[in-house]
This record gives sequence, C-alpha cells and structure tokens, in this order.
Amino acid sequence: MKTLKIAIQKSGRLNDKSVELLKNCGLSFENYKSSLISPVSNFPLEILFLRDDDIPEYVQDGIADLGIVGENVIEETEVAVSYLQRLGFGKCSLKIAITNNSDITDIQGLNGKSIATTYPVILGKFLAKQNIDADIRTISGSVEISPGLGLSDAICDLVSTGGTLKSNGLKPFADVMSSEAVLIGSKGSENDDLIQELIQRIQSVLRAKETKYVVLNVEKANLPGILKLLPGVKSPSVLPLAEEGWVAVHTVIPERDFWGRISQLKQAGAQGIVVMPIEKIIL
Repeated sequence: MKTLKIAIQKSGRLNDKSVELLKNCGLSFENYKSSLISPVSNFPLEILFLRDDDIPEYVQDGIADLGIVGENVIEETEVAVSYLQRLGFGKCSLKIAITNNSDITDIQGLNGKSIATTYPVILGKFLAKQNIDADIRTISGSVEISPGLGLSDAICDLVSTGGTLKSNGLKPFADVMSSEAVLIGSKGSENDDLIQELIQRIQSVLRAKETKYVVLNVEKANLPGILKLLPGVKSPSVLPLAEEGWVAVHTVIPERDFWGRISQLKQAGAQGIVVMPIEKIIL
C-alpha cells in the first residue's frame, strides 16, 4: 500500500489545530515538534512540517498529496490545487486598515495612496476590481507599524481580533477576503480511495464538534411535541423507561442552536436532560 504525505504548518497559528485534528482522526505520531517529517504508525501517512507559504506549491507539484493551509495563502500563491474540505479553524479576515486620524473616508480615497502588505497578489486583484490605482508596497513582516514609520498610508493584513491594529493606532477600513484553514489536494486527488478514507475521518471529527449528544426523559403524552423539535442524524431514538408512561429520547443537536433548542425542549415537557460531547459522527 502506498503512503500518503500531508503537509501542515511547522509553527504558527494553524499548527496546533492541525495537529489536534489529525490526532482526533485516530492518527498516531510523535516528535512533531522536533522533526520535519513524522510517520504515522497506524495509517499509511507521513506528515510534513513546512512553512505555510510552501505548502500549496508542495501539493501542486505532487511532493505532498494533501495540505492544511489558510485560504489566504492559496490565493496569494495562485497555485492549481483542489479544495477538499473546509476545516472550521484559523478563521480570519484580510483587511485594509488606516490610521485613526486618516483623511480617507471611502474606498475611492485609496487612489494615489500607498498600502503596505505581505499579500500583494490578493490586494492587487481587490484594488483592480474597485478600479483603484494605489501604490502596493510589499514587505515581509510587521506590516502594522508601516504607517507610523511613514512607509505607507494604509496596510492590508490578516485580522483576527483587531487587537494588533488598535495597539498601533489603526482601524479596519475595508474587507478584502475571509479565510479559514482548508484541506487541499493536487488536482484529481479527490478520486484517490486512501485520500477519501482520510477525508471521511476528518469529516466525522468535524461533524462531532458541531453537535451535542442529548438524552432526555419525557412522558409519552408529550413525545410528539418533543420529536418535532429533534431532527437527529436520521431520527431520534426512543426507548421505554422502567416507569410506566415515560420514555428516554436520544438525539443530537447542532451546536449553533443548542441553547435555544434546549429551552424549547423544556417547555415541551422534557426532563432530566443530559448533554454529552461527541467524539466522531460517521455517516
């Protein structure tokens, strides 16, 4: 059996979550902090730890079969890869930011201005769509200090919480793109059976993180109203209790509307509600 290779970030904001995801998929590997290549002992897979900027090209060129990287990196490197799965972590936005005392009031106000960024390709495409002629100044790091040093009128950089912008006297001005971590593969990789098996593991972990397992007790007379509130994976499981006229209902509830649904269940007669995390959901 062949061995797959997956490239992930060696260090940075996506590293910990990528490692956590792979381990939650049941993959066993060690020494990832001290090695650039780590073999998985219970699945035909090797993990490559690379700079995030290199991951898309490694996948495009077939050196790695798969990669976990931010969408912003893929767009900036302009590689030809397939998006296989959004992963739900590493969410951020690429934004244009201006100084707090800037005289720029609308997007057209960027005409003739200088913008410092580490994402010249993405920024250039965005400005072209807006018919804006600005001077893009490419720098390798610490973009947020550029206006304070007189190097630029604005910046374009990744923003998660906005704390770094605020501490440097900057404020968000325009959204360029949203980004999150994605699983990518070389063109045609989605047809590989071994890759599909790994994707299935990843999807089962992601589905589990988005849902809660709920067990509740309810009188049979109130059961129809409860079932209307509980879609489950296919349909809720209903089991009789030792006490006559009562049943236990087992189901899953999406994380996004969990608290609202719990309130509705209580109003419909649910009692003894037990909520548990789910490790994996395999469809």
